[in-house]
Amino acid sequence: MSDAVNPVAVPSPAASPIPPIPVLRAGQRFTFKQLVGSSDAALIAQTALAHRNYYSQMVVLCASALDAQRLLEEIPGFAPQLRIRLLPDWEILPYDHFSPHQDLISERLATLYEMQNGSCDLIVIPVTTALQRLAPPAFLSGHTFFFKQGERLHEEALRLQLQQAGYDPVSAVMRPGEYSIRGGLIDLFPMGSSLPYRLDLFGDEIEQIRAFDPDTQRSLYPVKEIRLLPGHEFPFDEATRTAFRGRWREYFEGDPTRCSIYKDVSAGIPTAGIESYLPLFFDETATIFDYFIRSENAASDSVCLVYVGDIESSITQFWKDTEQRYSFLKHDTERPVLKPSDLFLELDPFFIHAKSHPRIVLQAAAVQSEEDDLIFSALPDVSVHRRDADPLKLIRQLLAQNVWRIVICAESAGRSESIRQLMEESNLGEGSNNAPLFPLHPSSVENIAAFVKGLERFSICISPLFNGFAWHAHGILVLTESELFTQTARQRRGKETSNTDPDMLFKDLSELKVGDPVVHVEHGIGRYQGLVLLNMAPPKEAPAFEEFLHLVYAQAATLYVPVQQLHQVTRYAGADPDSAPLHQLGSGQWDKAKRKAAQQIRDTAAELLNLYAARAIRKGHAFEFSAHDYAAFAESFGFEETPDQANAIAAVIGDMTSGNPMDRLVCGDVGFGKTEVALRASFVAVMGGKQVAILAPTTLLAEQHAATWKDRFAAWPVRIVELSRFKTTKEINTALASIASGEADIVIGTHKLLSKETKFERLGLVIVDEEHRFGVRQKDALKAMRAEVDILTLTATPIPRTLGMALEGLREFSVIATAPQKRLAIKTFVRREGDDVIREAVLREIKRGGQVYFLHNEVETIQNRKQALQTLLPEARIAVAHGQMNERELESVMRDFVTQRSNLLLCTTIIETGIDVPTANTIIMHRADKFGLAQLHQLRGRVGRSHHQAYAYLLVPDPEALSKQARLRLDAIQAMEELGSGFYLAMHDLEIRGAGEVLGDKQSGEIHEIGFQLYTEMLNRAVKSLRSGKEPDLLAPMQVMTDVSLGAPALLPADYCPDVHERLSLYKRFASCEDFTGLSFLREELIDRFGNLPDAAKAFYETHRLRLEMSLLGIKKIDASTTAIQVQFIPQPPLDPVKIIRIVQSNPAIHLNGQDRIKYLPPKDSSFEKLEQRIEAIRQLMKLLSSALIAGAHALPTPALSA
Repeated sequence: MSDAVNPVAVPSPAASPIPPIPVLRAGQRFTFKQLVGSSDAALIAQTALAHRNYYSQMVVLCASALDAQRLLEEIPGFAPQLRIRLLPDWEILPYDHFSPHQDLISERLATLYEMQNGSCDLIVIPVTTALQRLAPPAFLSGHTFFFKQGERLHEEALRLQLQQAGYDPVSAVMRPGEYSIRGGLIDLFPMGSSLPYRLDLFGDEIEQIRAFDPDTQRSLYPVKEIRLLPGHEFPFDEATRTAFRGRWREYFEGDPTRCSIYKDVSAGIPTAGIESYLPLFFDETATIFDYFIRSENAASDSVCLVYVGDIESSITQFWKDTEQRYSFLKHDTERPVLKPSDLFLELDPFFIHAKSHPRIVLQAAAVQSEEDDLIFSALPDVSVHRRDADPLKLIRQLLAQNVWRIVICAESAGRSESIRQLMEESNLGEGSNNAPLFPLHPSSVENIAAFVKGLERFSICISPLFNGFAWHAHGILVLTESELFTQTARQRRGKETSNTDPDMLFKDLSELKVGDPVVHVEHGIGRYQGLVLLNMAPPKEAPAFEEFLHLVYAQAATLYVPVQQLHQVTRYAGADPDSAPLHQLGSGQWDKAKRKAAQQIRDTAAELLNLYAARAIRKGHAFEFSAHDYAAFAESFGFEETPDQANAIAAVIGDMTSGNPMDRLVCGDVGFGKTEVALRASFVAVMGGKQVAILAPTTLLAEQHAATWKDRFAAWPVRIVELSRFKTTKEINTALASIASGEADIVIGTHKLLSKETKFERLGLVIVDEEHRFGVRQKDALKAMRAEVDILTLTATPIPRTLGMALEGLREFSVIATAPQKRLAIKTFVRREGDDVIREAVLREIKRGGQVYFLHNEVETIQNRKQALQTLLPEARIAVAHGQMNERELESVMRDFVTQRSNLLLCTTIIETGIDVPTANTIIMHRADKFGLAQLHQLRGRVGRSHHQAYAYLLVPDPEALSKQARLRLDAIQAMEELGSGFYLAMHDLEIRGAGEVLGDKQSGEIHEIGFQLYTEMLNRAVKSLRSGKEPDLLAPMQVMTDVSLGAPALLPADYCPDVHERLSLYKRFASCEDFTGLSFLREELIDRFGNLPDAAKAFYETHRLRLEMSLLGIKKIDASTTAIQVQFIPQPPLDPVKIIRIVQSNPAIHLNGQDRIKYLPPKDSSFEKLEQRIEAIRQLMKLLSSALIAGAHALPTPALSA
């Protein structure tokens, strides 16, 4: 135990509740130099609480944005009663062509509003953010509105008010600054709010206000009042825009109409990057100091400033960078820029403003002195050593001395549980002389503040503290996970993201555009033309409109599909949408295609079953491993698994320990942690006494994997060998000999691994990385092993065939679609190639200390390109890499790039696989139109592997003159900016390229004819019936077709649900719904999102409820009119004929009407005039018919009938 932490006497908790910082008057300054770990959070919280009556607010200025975020999370643990806000940075460079993220603007406006209102006690600000010039406080208070329940609201006035405040009208509200008005419902997402709100109007009065979830659009809870802040940090009404143009002409010389920003503002568009022109919107700007409140009470008039870190050098560095950027951009006549001093406060004025306030300066302890008045000091070593007999020995010794009270801060409830479990397990061990160990039983406390007040000696609480410290004033050691588990770097938890369901990607129709091909089960492939309303009433009667899906077939034949039958329609995926084979209606062409496909599907299914059977009979190796060792290996990962990653790891280990051969595809986006899944699997295999072969497509990737595996297995007795071009013949022969003798445990290599001369003694697991890079031959060599050996395949963009096999259930399948925390989506641009684009892209990256990939895929001209780049970018350090260089040279170039000796790598697609450089966050691709979709995605995935915003520039000679295929690919990759989109891109690829047969060697074929979705459905049915020993009848209709006519329009009216895509998607969800609970959920969602159901929507819901009941009773058609209800049955319905006859005899209203029909008449002298009467009559009839069900058929669920 270190002396510094073992003071002579520890004061009792009550001895010093007074903070070590006195109350300061205006202009006074106090420096505190004893900070250790996160003690600044404790000190700020303690001072803010103690001096609340003296200061109206405390403003904490941090040298780095990271510290600001940390303090925001840590301070509430020490003082939960303080109201604390962060003023976030814009997170863009000065003069950037981007606007800040909407969520950041939203949070900034909320903080500024609360600052000037005095509704927060503590404001945390990164100092570079505090330099920005802001809108005057009067703008914010003058443009903030409140809506209360019961107030009157004029719709047009509101629309105008929202437009002037800078809110965008949308169809579904998703992010701050959006609104949607439809009928009596108004959806608003106010700036500064964490949730959007739904205003329910009755006439022009606000009847109720509810918060709702933007993802599901479902209501959450009612609120009484909402606050509406402006949509931007500047006004954007007509008068302000005119003033802006006037100031622009005064400020800049030259013709303003040549500037895109000027033109956009004139047209009323708040264009990207407009924030850099903020001063032109106002007569004069304000600074952060103008937002400090002045309270009435003279004693607490002052705002106290707290400096954390080296504020001065942060400001100096920021100004140096900004002036450099200004001198670089000031000559651009098309986008002129304001002087830095108009946008930011300089160093001296900033400190002059600050000087009038009390200031506390917090600095880290330089060297711990042996003084008596220590307040904070460093912690002794308390780390957990997993491999020792007693992993928690150091904490145990500390507690046994009974000098300190100890609190452990866990990051989440789950982590706190794990730490407790670790302690319980270690309590069972024995000490050196077999004496029982001092027991560790931590109590639970709510937060650190509660522990400080209490008397417990040893507790655990949930608090996101980054680093611990010893707090002498209270005699407390505050420990965090970083002191306990020194080997792992833990990630902060973001909000949990939902796991991804691959099946939903095809079934959803909301993405359909007019002209897209769709498959109708009965009629084949046609093109979607939109939704239409048709009058279904007989002539001379009142019109009754129904909504239909309008499809066009070959020779311009038209088919209208009732929206109730949308489950028969799926998107066509199987080839390029433009060349989809359209069928001729009524020609038998579709039946022929279906019959041919059905025959081939039956054979495929039989082959599949043989494969399943062979794999089930052959026992794989059931691996066994020690949980203790595995935990120690997992701990060396250094990060926290994302939810999807944890699921994938659990699934892989489950497969390996199950005794059946594993064949699993892990589909995770680039940089989402597939390698870790492979590392854990190889650990389990090696500990189970088997060899592991790791197959990589390129030498570079094999080299990188070898380094990763050696690094992670350094502490374990495992021998790793490598087979690749980088090795000499002698090294390769030695490696081959050790593989054959079984000395080598893990082999990493390229295609050579599959050659005849590689003989394994006890191979147990094969890991294939970047599977999409291997050809059919190599895959066949792998297939030969597949029945006995466990196979794990990793890829970001599975080739359509592999994806097809996974979706068909041929291979086990895990998707990792959760991004590691703090990852941002890669911004992707398609641009015409030009020096200015390249220069700006490279400089933006180099200026923030990053690196750039420049992709030039022609080895012959790569040196010419290097010279051109050097002339254009003298600042860059350029290195060249391509596959024709010799191994040693390539290796040294790559090493230089990884260690940042060069910052621009001019290369071919050799970087496509697996190179991982977190500091490289911009990629520029020359002739991007020549790459395939999966290749574009892989290449783009080389950047964006840290929490910085990454950029991908796809350069083409002329965006207008692209081929149709190239345009489709570039559109798809731009649209799929979201993280985790590799999988979705593979789906697109499946549509653009076609899927290929499953086991045959044809790359397309039947799937092209009938579409992927129908193919998989038919295949699944065939496998199911062959499994149960029946011959599949694939040409029977997919399900009983039911037809319901209630004699009234059954649809979602356009004025109820105005968005066509939304309607289409809802129709499809209703049609695909197979149970009563799902149906009632959908109904709740409708009422919740769009208000009470109008009659047409009620009838629509009823037709679907009846459809479910009819399929149980074997009814094919119901036709309800005012005079009678006709019911038609399918051949051999599951009803007892004798009981049916009894029903007819005992009920005068029911008549037999031919062989397969019955008729239900209204009582004498009345009719089924109203919709409700017809529905009620049908319910009565259904109830009677369900009594005639044959035993064994499912009886009807009664709750649904009475719903």
